[in-house]
Amino acid sequence: MATGTVPASFTGLKSRENGLGFAKSMDFVQVSDLRRVKFRRAKVSVIKNSNPGPETVELQPASQGSQLLVPVQKYCESIHKTVRRKTRTVMVGNVALGSDHPIRIQTMTTTDTKDVAATVEQVMRIADKGADIVRITVQGKKEADACYDIKNTLVQKSYNIPLVADIHFAPAVALRVAECFDKIRVNPGNFADRRAQFEQLEYTDEEYQKELEHIEQVFTPLVEKCKKYGRAMRIGTNHGSLSDRIMSYYGDSPRGMVESAFEFARICRKLDFHNFVFSMKASNPVIMVAAYRLLVAEMYVLGWDYPLHLGVTEAGEGEDGRMKSAIGIGTLLQDGLGDTIRVSLTEPPEEEIDPCRRLANLGARAADLGQGVAPFEEKHRRYFDFQRRTGDLPVQKEGEEVDYRGVLHRDGSVLMSVSLDQLKTPELLYKSLAAKLVVGMPFKDLATVDSILLRELPPIEDKDSRLALKRLIDISMGVITPLSEQLTKPLPNAMVLVTLKELSSGAHKLLPEGTRLVVSVRGDEPYEELDILKNVDVTMILHNLPHTEEKIGRVHAARRLFEYLSENSLNFPVIHHMQFANAIHRDDLVIGAGSNAGALLVDGLGDGVMLEAHDQDFEFLRNTSFNLLQGCRMRNTKTEYVSCPSCGRTLFDLQEISAQIREKTSHLPGVSIAIMGCIVNGPGEMADADFGYVGGAPGKIDLYVGKTVVKRGIDMEHATDALIQLIKDHGRWVDPPAED
Repeated sequence: MATGTVPASFTGLKSRENGLGFAKSMDFVQVSDLRRVKFRRAKVSVIKNSNPGPETVELQPASQGSQLLVPVQKYCESIHKTVRRKTRTVMVGNVALGSDHPIRIQTMTTTDTKDVAATVEQVMRIADKGADIVRITVQGKKEADACYDIKNTLVQKSYNIPLVADIHFAPAVALRVAECFDKIRVNPGNFADRRAQFEQLEYTDEEYQKELEHIEQVFTPLVEKCKKYGRAMRIGTNHGSLSDRIMSYYGDSPRGMVESAFEFARICRKLDFHNFVFSMKASNPVIMVAAYRLLVAEMYVLGWDYPLHLGVTEAGEGEDGRMKSAIGIGTLLQDGLGDTIRVSLTEPPEEEIDPCRRLANLGARAADLGQGVAPFEEKHRRYFDFQRRTGDLPVQKEGEEVDYRGVLHRDGSVLMSVSLDQLKTPELLYKSLAAKLVVGMPFKDLATVDSILLRELPPIEDKDSRLALKRLIDISMGVITPLSEQLTKPLPNAMVLVTLKELSSGAHKLLPEGTRLVVSVRGDEPYEELDILKNVDVTMILHNLPHTEEKIGRVHAARRLFEYLSENSLNFPVIHHMQFANAIHRDDLVIGAGSNAGALLVDGLGDGVMLEAHDQDFEFLRNTSFNLLQGCRMRNTKTEYVSCPSCGRTLFDLQEISAQIREKTSHLPGVSIAIMGCIVNGPGEMADADFGYVGGAPGKIDLYVGKTVVKRGIDMEHATDALIQLIKDHGRWVDPPAED
């Protein structure tokens, strides 16, 4: 296995080993057998280290046989237990950030900053809701001047909540507002660099160094002022707004995000300024998680201990926004990463506080209890570069009467728990499973549930209920039932749920030969108990850790299970089966599912979900399940929206326009639409979107295809129709389905 030792911060490197060359890749460092490697239009064989120094990092392949090199060093304190990463304390006004303090929650105002009275009122509402910190956009000199009045008015009203200035493109404005606000957020992608134009640029070493010197010249006065006034700073990289220079060297990648932030951090450290935090935001939770992990891995190498602000940017609204945020933020909190968080929703800012608090409580509880499992060695998880572990889908066996190939979906499966009462009204049941009905008969559709769990079978004499189940089995929907039920009231062609104990006792051998088995596993069992899996033909595994467990971490138990399966070459599909307590709040269910099942799916671990909560609405559970898969970039069953949360730069009513666009486009699975109040972060902010609806000027909308503007200055009253026409022109439109 090839390894190399290289500078921790680098633009490239060269190995002295024969036949081993290193080249930049779109994400990390790639090993190649070629001495000269072509990267875009440039041939690269040697790229000098951009930051000579004593710090080095040992690299190793991301997994056995992989050409991708990643740091050997850890990215969190423990992979088998939630242990909060130790950081220094950073003071933001009178609020302390860092591992010795609670996870702080914050949001951002949406008022025009120049409207002092409205901004003050909104800040007070946010503070009254319990936020620790408030961010305010400051785009020009008039807004900076208003900040003094905002701060003074709040102090007069006995509100001392720290205020953060959000700065883009305006070093002079940052210098002005640093005299009155408690913290300055700078975006390395546009503070001193020009925003990326997505041009193919090539830099010589001298040109690259010259731009770094320009950054230092522009940034140093702000650092000095923050030192003088005791201000804090957030170096907030955004996936959508990297500079042309970073894009040309690293691509639109987590590696580029980290290097962009480190350029500014090195200047702070050079000037002996350490009162700053990092953030690595993206609208795609998978990219967001990878960027934070890479950032922390390199901080461990360098011995840096700066706190982290976590957030999934442009998460959207409602359950979608909460789910995306839970997947990204919750995943990192489970690993003990994160000291302050924001849930970015297209809703009034005070509405962000409650889901923020629920997430912070989840992370704090996991760390306080030290949730986890006994230590184990992890060799197979790909936590820097996403690569899905896909379980073997069921194949048809000779002699089987029904088609089992549809009981799981290749892009991620949704399973639901069904009651006997639901069987009494078959057509309602079929609709609740999102099956299409033709003359009362069910048929599977794009977002139909794949399999159901029936904990109790209907009596054999209940012909109607059994006919309803037969019709589901006939359309390749799996019906799972416990071993005891199948032995006493057998249902033809049902799959049978068994425990490891039942397998060990041989009770499953009482079933007819060829019966499909589904095995329920906690994940923390002794390995000798799991060994029974080596000798059984398993259709799928349900990973099910009871919600009553206090100390056992669901994420860690699942990692241990997947490690066992990989080590023993057992490629069974694994479904994340989560049962929730009665009377759980809907937001807690969404956040719990995103933070637990989502934390595994973003690492490619798992083949689907089953969410069980007996007192929750069935449709809500089904939709939440599909939202979870889509948020983890798996099964796409509806239109994807990248929707910004609004701020003082926003040029239209985001909530109203978002609702209007969703109403007309929500039936387009596979299509991604960005709804942006302005273009401050650049078209890269819409990196994942197919189409963009962006505020270009008051009352005017610009439309984008990908990162390219195609129509400018459309009157707002015509803009939604123009967006729909644009989607049609690109062959992505289908008419909404007719109502049943």
